[in-house]
Amino acid sequence: MSLPASAETSQKTNTAANAMTFSVRAVLFDMDGTLVDSTAVVEKVWGEFAGRYGLDYAEILRTAHGVQARDTVRRFAPEGADVEALTAELGQMERTRTEGVVALPGAEAFLRALPADAVALVTSADRMLAEIRMRAAGLEMPATAVTAESVTRGKPHPEGYLTAAALLGADPADVVVFEDAGAGIAAARAAGMRTVVVGDGGGQAAEGLPRIKDYSAVTVTLDADGSLRIQLT
Repeated sequence: MSLPASAETSQKTNTAANAMTFSVRAVLFDMDGTLVDSTAVVEKVWGEFAGRYGLDYAEILRTAHGVQARDTVRRFAPEGADVEALTAELGQMERTRTEGVVALPGAEAFLRALPADAVALVTSADRMLAEIRMRAAGLEMPATAVTAESVTRGKPHPEGYLTAAALLGADPADVVVFEDAGAGIAAARAAGMRTVVVGDGGGQAAEGLPRIKDYSAVTVTLDADGSLRIQLT
């Protein structure tokens, strides 16, 4: 396996803001906003959905990122509404829209550099939507994926990340998570995992954490003991 070059020295760290290198056994990724830029589609779909049912579009956008669609629908739907039916309708809208969905710079190369048995996707999207968006962005779906139907409690609960770590046979302390949304960052931190914030969001949950714009300058080295050195530069 051909891997990008990395610095010779490494420093195992937890969540210090100036931490640039991690020695881990597994790498977990959120999808929307972390690997895939689907902002245009998400905003358009939620705008149409909110308009159709008279929902607070601005408040939905402020709070929905990183959260399962069902939880957002349940929060904003009119009293007495059929939450499951509305969630299914929203899901169908999302699955038919892929215009503008692209991978974050460097995401494809970084995913390819990671051993397949050390990486997992942990997303609030269902499996079908995750596959559609990853494919639209030109990214290969990881063999291990924890999607909305895989958990009973969505982000910010840590269940999804803990499930992914268990599937990979990794202790939470030996995992690094790449996340962009406050709910997902809170989930990763609650799971006891080191976390890297992607982009400029995350709110209070992201305070004190290392942050990257994209994966253009992220490198990985496979050490002799099987651990991965992830370097952010």
